[in-house]
Amino acid sequence: MEYKKKFGFGCMRLPLTDKDNPASVDQELFNQMVDIYMEKGFNYFDTSYAYHNGMSEEAIRKAVVERYPRESYLICDKMPTWALTCEEDNDKFVAEMLDRLGIDYFDVFFVHNINVPWYKLAENAKAFEYVKKMKEDGIAKKIGFSFHDNSKLLKEVLDKYGDFLDVVQLELNYLDWEDPSIEAHKCYDLCVEFGLDVYVMEPLKGGVIVNLPDDIKNDFNDFNPEKSIASLALRFCASLENVKIVLCGMSKMDDMLDNCNTFENFEALTDEESDFLEKMAEKLNSRLAVPCSECGYCIKACPEMIPIPEYFSLYNRSKNQPESNIYRNYFDKLADEKVPADECTYCGTCVDYCTQKIEIPDELEKVCEHFEDGFSAYPSD
Repeated sequence: MEYKKKFGFGCMRLPLTDKDNPASVDQELFNQMVDIYMEKGFNYFDTSYAYHNGMSEEAIRKAVVERYPRESYLICDKMPTWALTCEEDNDKFVAEMLDRLGIDYFDVFFVHNINVPWYKLAENAKAFEYVKKMKEDGIAKKIGFSFHDNSKLLKEVLDKYGDFLDVVQLELNYLDWEDPSIEAHKCYDLCVEFGLDVYVMEPLKGGVIVNLPDDIKNDFNDFNPEKSIASLALRFCASLENVKIVLCGMSKMDDMLDNCNTFENFEALTDEESDFLEKMAEKLNSRLAVPCSECGYCIKACPEMIPIPEYFSLYNRSKNQPESNIYRNYFDKLADEKVPADECTYCGTCVDYCTQKIEIPDELEKVCEHFEDGFSAYPSD
């Protein structure tokens, strides 16, 4: 059984019935989205032990496993690397994931989110050796890891384990392609060098690429009013030869339909489109106060449980709309309902887990200063 086309259903950002409760998956809407997705000839679902506080796997069981024959779909799941304390934990988590999903094997299985601190945990628990045995025993058809760090660490992992792996899942998008902190281009080239397939996560950088300031939206509309902003970003990723799957996290039916259209009628990116996206990357990077993808890994690491991505999102939107005071109200509401941003102790734990390599304590201080001092026009530097 192989994937059909390159469009994968990312199940990290499913529709919710309560936006403040990640476990409140809107099962009815998700079922409808799955039906359309499958009808259009797509079949790859990506989840994790942690997504939606464990409810992502259960939602897939209800929407896919219990409603479609096993040979008609592919499921990728991931070992919760951050929770591994010993070798025995591998068995425990895999058994729980299989049970949640209601399946007896994974089509693809990853060691989740390899970065500097979590690579150490994976090594301690012998997670890579464990997934190798999963493939030998038929519990996983393909194996690999998802990666959130620089090319130096990626080469270290591939030098040690690349000979028995099939896939690396990379954060890859046109905004990060030449970013010196993400090194998406270098990481992609390393995977090609080792002969590994690349699956793409964050092709829209957690929504940053589509939730644009009005003037940049106008640039896209002027360039090609017939193509959505998301479609160009997805085609950038899917046009790369070694990319086999591009994951899209979708919480709205309209977004899913647009993405289906992009891949149903797929066209490789043209040189003109590539040049345009390069210019847009430069312009957008110059306008982002904080390049946060809202993955949420920093919250797990934060002793104070500060909702860091939410503060950065408000900061970015406020910086791009300096005339609006509404974001100050949202800032105060977020502090009242969750944890104030100024409760950061500057311990720096979050920095090691940030997929974007953001100096989070310093940026949180800027967020506080911005909302306390009022809004200024976006800096020119």
